[in-house]
Amino acid sequence: MRVHFIAIGGSAMHNLAIALHKKGYQVTGSDDVIFEPSVSRLARHGILPEKMGWDASRITTDLEVVILGMHALLDNPELLKAQELGLKIYSYPEYIYEQTKDKLRVVIGGSHGKTTITSMILHVLNYYNRDFDYLVGAQLAGFDTMVKVTDAAPLIIIEGDEYLASPIDRRPKFHLYKANIGVISGIAWDHINVFPTFEDYTRQFDLFIDTIQPGGKLIYCKEDEELNQMVLKSTANVEKIGYEIPQHEVKDGITSLLPDHTVLNVFGNHNLMNLNAARLVCNALDLTDEQFNLAISSFTGAAKRLELLSKNDQTNVYKDFAHSPSKLRATIQAVKTQFTERKLVACIELHTFSSLNKDFLAQYADTMIAADRAIVYIDEKTFEHKRIKPFSKSEVQTAFQSKELQFFNNSDELKDYLLGLNFIGTNLLLMSSGNFGGLDLVKLARELNTK
Repeated sequence: MRVHFIAIGGSAMHNLAIALHKKGYQVTGSDDVIFEPSVSRLARHGILPEKMGWDASRITTDLEVVILGMHALLDNPELLKAQELGLKIYSYPEYIYEQTKDKLRVVIGGSHGKTTITSMILHVLNYYNRDFDYLVGAQLAGFDTMVKVTDAAPLIIIEGDEYLASPIDRRPKFHLYKANIGVISGIAWDHINVFPTFEDYTRQFDLFIDTIQPGGKLIYCKEDEELNQMVLKSTANVEKIGYEIPQHEVKDGITSLLPDHTVLNVFGNHNLMNLNAARLVCNALDLTDEQFNLAISSFTGAAKRLELLSKNDQTNVYKDFAHSPSKLRATIQAVKTQFTERKLVACIELHTFSSLNKDFLAQYADTMIAADRAIVYIDEKTFEHKRIKPFSKSEVQTAFQSKELQFFNNSDELKDYLLGLNFIGTNLLLMSSGNFGGLDLVKLARELNTK
């Protein structure tokens, strides 16, 4: 099987390329620029393009499959050549379905928690040496790649992104997997560049429910009122199973499940709901609650989700991927609830297209209200790169509805401000899908005033 990837360097694309290479396929690819860790991983498997850039001569009639990444443009010369030759062109999710249409497909969707729920399920299945394929949006401890596709595994666990499939396929990715077991963790407006209204966005989840195969299962967060109403109205021929926050206790900074006092390494109501979603999926895969609890107690969290950078008796420093309003609120609340005796300094970097849209910014109102000190950072270069008029401090304060909120657009000034604070009895939470202008966060955590 000869397969060519247009835009092979993406996080999902390069992992699929490696998975197919391991499967014995002849894999080639192209991209205009590729960053780490994609470069090293592709090179290690001998499938890194010899030179960067697009070249229509790479597209020949002996290619059996062309897989098109979202990064490619409609006028990409390789895409145009593939279309001219009448080659079969798949989007990433389309090809995943083609590879797994004879398997049991579990698809985890939702505006938040997808990676964590998927990671929890993978951890539990791995604990019991179950044979499964997977597709997840983060690199996980104990897993070499983010994608595994084999002939033998009877099921696949898929993190189902609601973003578009490809430049020539404007359907959300998670519609294309045709789940047997579907999960929706909650709905909070995102991706406003392709779903300009909340109604446009929520409709994608309604359509996702309809893609679940007849007789399948829908596992959903019934504490989300919008989602709850959607599920109640749905006429899809599926079993509907709601979940909520499980019984638990927090004592001395440690969260345990009740009634058996299973000690967890993760915390926060959002993670407890994620855990319940994962438990119900594992139940559907013939694992008992007791088996699930035994395995989940050793789960340390998904990459970049409440990742502990440093700790001592006075201070914990966390980095989290949170960037949307719902994730920001939930992550702050989680740390405050876990450490009720400590103050919290919370800092978010606004980095995504949605978060830097002036009309969307009002969605952040009161999201940082639980923090004792709230900070918003936007790299001034991000505005230049995205060709957006910069926000002023007063505009950000108004949107977040906090006159006490601190605003920075220079990473050095942010660093100096944090190093000038007293962190005795205080935690620091750094949230971003970016990199805070290149700040070394581990070094920053070590240098904070905690004595």
